[in-house]
This record gives sequence, structure tokens and C-alpha cells, in this order.
Amino acid sequence: MPEVVLSVQNANIYQGSNLVLQDVNFNVNRGEFVYLVGKTGTGKSSLLKTLYGELPLKEGEATVAGFNLKEMTWKKVPFLRRNLGVVFQDFQLLTDRNVYENLKFVLRATGWKDEKLMEEKINDVLDKVGLKSKGFKMPFEMSGGEQQRVDIARALLNSPKVMLADEPTGNLDPETSDEIMQLLFNICKDYGTAIIMATHDFIVINRYPSRMLKTERNRVVDSAAAVEI
Repeated sequence: MPEVVLSVQNANIYQGSNLVLQDVNFNVNRGEFVYLVGKTGTGKSSLLKTLYGELPLKEGEATVAGFNLKEMTWKKVPFLRRNLGVVFQDFQLLTDRNVYENLKFVLRATGWKDEKLMEEKINDVLDKVGLKSKGFKMPFEMSGGEQQRVDIARALLNSPKVMLADEPTGNLDPETSDEIMQLLFNICKDYGTAIIMATHDFIVINRYPSRMLKTERNRVVDSAAAVEI
């Protein structure tokens, strides 16, 4: 039996008091890659924010990496985030410190204390994303693709079962987008991390076909069928 690492059942997703998605139902298994697509304003971001604890789940049930979102409080959110990787479109790296210190900051913030273990973990994730020798670099010295790799390395720090990626190829050229997609698919395959990736990039989807969740008319349609643009 596949291991379900993310489950949403009969959920209504709100942005403030606005109901943006209703009766949402889907499961994601360990090591599965799932696209989240839909026009701007159809609820993609609200769904992702609910899954990583920024928006409360008011109605329905959902569990992410073993955490019940219905019981989520602001005190529990950091624990959820430790078991989740979140990859942003705009990287959100700290510009006043190098790559190594960016990653160390996250480890410290999530409760790591042992200097040697932190160093080993940072070297490990940089190796996974192909940046083993770039820890000394400042973000402004790196290309967009390299910064996105650092963002992915950061998301891998706590060996998450689930990674949520919000438009990770949105600011990248096609060649770099390809590299990032290959990296994400390898993370799924090699480490069993489930990835949900929100995207508008149908070129990427056509090159790397996978299961798809589509937000439309206040619903989430779960489809493994071919994309029709």
C-alpha cells in the first residue's frame, strides 16, 4: 500500500471570509509529483497557504506529513513547517549572508544546535542540488537558477515528506527551468519526497507530464489526463 503523506477531505478553503474552493478532496502519496494548475485568482495560492499553515482550515479535514490541519494553532505551525519543504518563486533568501549562513539560519530556527551536524546537513543538501562548492557565495553573486537551487536545498533541510513549490520556474529561462524540473523529479524519486508544484508553465508540464490538480469554478479537479491548453 502506498504511504499517503497528504490528505484533504471535504475541505472548504477560505481566504479571510471568502470561500475560494469548496469540497476539496485529494490524497498525495510518498514520492508522488503533482502539478497544481489554474488561472490566477482560482484559489491555488490559498490552497497552498492552507497546506503550510498560513491560512486556517475552517471546514473539512486535512493532514499534511502527519499533522492535522484542523487542530493547527500558531504554536504548532513551526512544527508543521519543520516537516514540510516550501519553495518560493522569489527565492526569499537573506541577502546579508552567504548561502551556508542562509541554510544555517533555518536549521537554528527549527531547533538544531549541534554545529557539526548542521555543517553535515548543509553540505548534504547543497550536494543534492548540485551546489556543493557554492556555500560561500552571496545570493547576489548567483544566477536565478542557482538561487532557486538554494531555495530547494533550504526546503530539504529537515528531510521533509512533503514539498510545496509555488511557481518555482516562474522567474527562470527555459534551460534553467529544465534543470530545476529534473532536480525536483529526482528528489521525488531518490528521496521519496512528495511534491505539489503550483505553476502556469504549460511548456514545463508538457515536457514533464505528471498528475494534475486544477482549480476552476471553486473546485479542485483531480486529473491525470493530458493537459488541454
